[in-house]
Amino acid sequence: MSEMTKVGMTLNYVIDSSRERYGDLPAMGMALTKPLTYNALHDRIIALASMLKRDGVKKGDRIGVLAENSHNWGTVYFAAVRLGAVVVPILPDLSEGDVHHILLEMRVAILFTTQRQIEKIYELRKSYLTKVITLDDYNCILGVINTNTFSEYLAKAMDNMAHEKQARGMQFEDVDEDDLASIIYTSGTAGYPKAVMLSHKNLTANVYSSTGLADIQPGSVFLSILPISHIYEFTCGFLLPIIKGGRIVYAGKTPTPVILQKLCKKEKPFAIFVVPLILEKIYKKRILPRINRSKSLSLACKTGIGRKLIYKKLGKEMLDFFGGQLQMMGIGGASLNREVECFLRDSEFPYIVGYGLTETSPLLSCGPIDDQTITLGSCGKPIPNVEVRIAHPDSVTGIGEIQVQGPNIMKGYYNDEQATASVLSEDGWLATGDLGLLDDNGNLHVHGRVKNIITLEDGTTLSPEMVEQMMNTCHWVIESLIVENSGHLEGWVYPDYELIDEQTAGQTQSARHEYIETLIRELHSDMNNRLPDNQQIKEIFERREPFMKTVTHKIKRYLYDGHKMVVNDA
Repeated sequence: MSEMTKVGMTLNYVIDSSRERYGDLPAMGMALTKPLTYNALHDRIIALASMLKRDGVKKGDRIGVLAENSHNWGTVYFAAVRLGAVVVPILPDLSEGDVHHILLEMRVAILFTTQRQIEKIYELRKSYLTKVITLDDYNCILGVINTNTFSEYLAKAMDNMAHEKQARGMQFEDVDEDDLASIIYTSGTAGYPKAVMLSHKNLTANVYSSTGLADIQPGSVFLSILPISHIYEFTCGFLLPIIKGGRIVYAGKTPTPVILQKLCKKEKPFAIFVVPLILEKIYKKRILPRINRSKSLSLACKTGIGRKLIYKKLGKEMLDFFGGQLQMMGIGGASLNREVECFLRDSEFPYIVGYGLTETSPLLSCGPIDDQTITLGSCGKPIPNVEVRIAHPDSVTGIGEIQVQGPNIMKGYYNDEQATASVLSEDGWLATGDLGLLDDNGNLHVHGRVKNIITLEDGTTLSPEMVEQMMNTCHWVIESLIVENSGHLEGWVYPDYELIDEQTAGQTQSARHEYIETLIRELHSDMNNRLPDNQQIKEIFERREPFMKTVTHKIKRYLYDGHKMVVNDA
C-alpha cells in the first residue's frame, strides 16, 4: 500500500497533521526574521477562516491572491480552503488587463494583495469584489479603493477566535478530497491562458508522490525564490516542506546574486527550486569566465579526468555560495541547457530536473536525487502513482506525444468543455502536448511541443527547441528562437551585451557592431555544419531585447512567427 492510500487527501488534513507532528518546529517566515511555528501558523489559519466565514465566504466562493511570496500568502491559502473556498492565485507579473480578466471571470469575492500590485485593480469598474486586504499592511490613502490591512484583520480574527472557543467552538463545513481547491491560470507559451481546476486530491496526491525525491527531515530549510502563485513552487516549495515538517524561508522579491548569497549564508537552505535560467546565468557568468581566464584550467578541462577535477572544485564553490548545506536543487519550468547540466553532473552538484504541467498539479517526473541511472538530458523517472505513455511513437526515434494518467490530473478547464475534451480522454489520460520518449532506464526525455513542430520543405519535421538548445550553448548567446518564414528556417539570438561590452571596451560603436556581426556569422556557420542539409538555417539575426516569456522563463512563441519578428525588429 502506498503512502498516499494511508492518509487524508485534503489540504486541511495536510496542515492539521503537520501541526500535530511538528507543532513547535518553525514552519515559515520571511528571510532573516523569526518564523511562525506550526502551532502559531495553524492558529492563524483557523482564526482567519472563521473571520472569512463571518464575512460571508461560503464553500465554492473564489478568494483571489495577487501578491508576492510571504508567510501571510500561505496563511490565507489554508484559511480559504478550510472553508471549502476556491483560491485563485494570480501571478504578480501579470498585466493589469490579465488581472481584470481573471478577477471578473472568477467572480472573486475577496482579494488579498500588496502595495506593488494594488494599482492593477484601480480601474476595475465592474467587479464582484466585496473586500480588499493588503498582506503587507499597505493603506491606500488616496481613497481610490477601500482596503483593510492584514494585521488588523488577523488581530480581529484572533480576538474573535478566543471568544468563539469560550462559547461554542468553531464549526466549518466538511471539505471533500474531490472539492476544488484552486483555479490556476496557465502561463503558457501558446496563447491566452486557460483556467485549470485542481481539487484537493490533485494537489495532495502530487505532493505525497513527491516526498521521495530526497531525504527531507523535519527542520529542513526550503528557500523560496519563485512565485508561490505558480503551481511549480506551490507544490514543491510550499506543500512539500509542510508535509515533511520543513521550514520555508521567503526571500522577498527576487534576490540579486549578492543578496541571494547573503541569504544562503545565513539561512543555509536544504532545498531551493529554480528555473534553468538561474543556473545558466551562474554557469555563463561565474564558471566559464573562471575557466577561460586561466590557461591551466582551460588546458585541464580538455581531458575528461582534468575536467571532472576542476568541475568538482568549482561545484564545491557553488555549494558554498548556496550556504554549504544544499542537498536538493530542483530545476524545472523549462528545458535545461545540456552543457550546464554536464557541468552540474561532473561537479557533483546536488540537482534534479523535473517535468510537469499546471494541469498535472504539476509534477510528472523528477529524480529521485540518489538514482544513478538517471540519464543526462532527461527529466528523471515518473513519480509514484503517475503513469506515462508515449502515444504514436516514431518508428526510428521512439519520440511521440507524452500522455499521463494519475490522481494528480486536473478536473478540467473552467467553463471550457471543448478545450478539456481535446486533452483529457474519458478514461483519464491527459495529452500533454509535449513530445518525448522513455529510455531503457525508464527516464523521461522531453523534445519540445507538438504545436511548435515545423514541417520542412521535404515533408520532414523539426522541433525548434532542440536547435535552440544547441544555439544557447554558445557562450555569448543568452536566448534564441528558431522560426519558419516563407519556407525557410530563421534564427534569432539575444546576445549577452554585458559580455560583448567587456570584449569591445574602448572600441567605436561601428567596431562593436561589426564584432557582433562576426559572432553571428560564426554561429551561423557552426550551426549549419552541425545540422542536416534539410535543416539548414537561412539566416541568423540579432535581437536587441529579451523575448517575452512566461513566469518560468519559457518564450511565448505565439508572439513570434517569422513575419512578426521581422516587423518588430526592423
